[in-house]
Amino acid sequence: MTDGLMGPPWQMDWRLDALAAFEELPDHVREIVLAARAELVTAKDPYFRGIETDACLPNGMQVTPVRSSDPKGPRALFFDDENGWLMYSFAPRIEDPQIIVEQVFWLGVQPSTAPPAEP
Repeated sequence: MTDGLMGPPWQMDWRLDALAAFEELPDHVREIVLAARAELVTAKDPYFRGIETDACLPNGMQVTPVRSSDPKGPRALFFDDENGWLMYSFAPRIEDPQIIVEQVFWLGVQPSTAPPAEP
């Protein structure tokens, strides 16, 4: 056994209301949220601290602190070009570090199926 903090992959738990909101999302949005989840649980630092630390995230995703005055507090992971977000906190316990998803929200912007307009 080591005395240091365990590394990724991190455990993830969902509040029941966040899980219910996730399950109500359309299939294509759930896939985006699952991709965001994969990025979180494998991130070396789930806080994404520092400059350009979230540059490794896929296009359309970024992580920001909810309050800049709370550097170890909740984070917002924006996805789908900021049409949705996943609010989470990280409990850096030595024995069982864990990401807790507190809220999932999506603005409901459906992808366009119409052909592009001609100039």
